[in-house]
Amino acid sequence: MNTAQQFIEFAVKQEVLRFGEFKTKAGRLSPYFFNAGLFYDGASLQQLAEGYARVLLDKIATGFQFDALFGPAYKGITLAAATAMALAQKGHNIPYAYNRKEAKDHGEGGTLVGAPLAGKRVVIVDDVISAGTSVRESVNMLKAAGATPVAVLIALDRMEKSGTAQDVGEFSAVQMVEKDFGIPVFAIANLSDLMTYLDAQSAPELTQYQHAVKQYRANYGI
Repeated sequence: MNTAQQFIEFAVKQEVLRFGEFKTKAGRLSPYFFNAGLFYDGASLQQLAEGYARVLLDKIATGFQFDALFGPAYKGITLAAATAMALAQKGHNIPYAYNRKEAKDHGEGGTLVGAPLAGKRVVIVDDVISAGTSVRESVNMLKAAGATPVAVLIALDRMEKSGTAQDVGEFSAVQMVEKDFGIPVFAIANLSDLMTYLDAQSAPELTQYQHAVKQYRANYGI
């Protein structure tokens, strides 16, 4: 198995990735649901961070360069810290920072916490991209701090067009981020990887969702 397939299998076993019928914020009935907040123990968080780290190491091998990680509050804080630890274990000691929801008016003050980011090329680490709001806020904060956002790293790319069940957009949230900010979005796995995983299964509790996932992509996928 490659990194993406290993991650999909891991997420299913942890019940972070579930199948059934779930209503999304856009009012669509999705046959699967991914909740990275359920990586809530040390072992699962470590394995998630390993996935993030492997993606970045693969990108480094192709010439991609960055100097720091940034975790947007709240989920991104833990994800960036865990990824920094995973990278350090592999010989890449990368600093990280994160933001407060409200600026601190005492002590060191400000909104950003952690490594100084001025002049650094920064990767934003988060779980998913839904509407792109978190990314937009992060990009603005990083630029205000004198940093250069160079990529966004997420766990799962749903490869799903924006809009609602009736009004389907032209692009996915990930595509809009890449288009609006001119930076790539890296993902440990995406919807194509999920479909490949389901196609390779023989257990009825998983194969029963193959058609539903394929139909959902036909309706809303890129």
